[in-house]
Amino acid sequence: MDKLSLLLKVLGNFAGLTEDDISVSLPLWKERTIAKNDYYNRQSIVCKDLGIVVKGIFRVFYYDDKTNEEKNMFFFSEDQFIVSFRSFILQYPCAYYIEALEEAQILYITYDDLHQLYNTHKCWEKFGRLLAEYFFNHSQGRVEELLLLTHEHRYQNLLQQHPTIFQRVQSYHIASFLGIKNQSLSRIRKRIAERPSKP
Repeated sequence: MDKLSLLLKVLGNFAGLTEDDISVSLPLWKERTIAKNDYYNRQSIVCKDLGIVVKGIFRVFYYDDKTNEEKNMFFFSEDQFIVSFRSFILQYPCAYYIEALEEAQILYITYDDLHQLYNTHKCWEKFGRLLAEYFFNHSQGRVEELLLLTHEHRYQNLLQQHPTIFQRVQSYHIASFLGIKNQSLSRIRKRIAERPSKP
């Protein structure tokens, strides 16, 4: 898929941007390949780019000094935005790592170039507002999920968002995201697999 088609697919659905709106931005979007286990952004580094995942899957994680564990917070995969949003909008050092779990390709636009679009095109200003609302909803939804939902419900939500994740990501990363141990994840998967299918 060419750059214009991909942007039209993702941004058109997201913010109603037309082909003309997106064509204005085309020279500002760059391509980047990220090797497996390399980083889109690192802790303590300012996130300067907003990306769209063309191919691959990423995890957002932090290192917990108290437990000496890496704790996964989000996954990003195809046709999703990839960014440390708070770091990006404030241009403040990122609190997390964003790591590619397989070889990945992204399209990205820099903070300065995106703000140039905001300042010169009303439709892109609307995109910026919708982007902020999207990431607010995304982050608050994650907090509420951890507070209010069972582990099994979190597991089912994850499969809805990333249907092929078990074929692509090691189970201990998924268990970390769900806030459980690997053995508990195995029990959840077994329990769901043994349930009779609905007619």
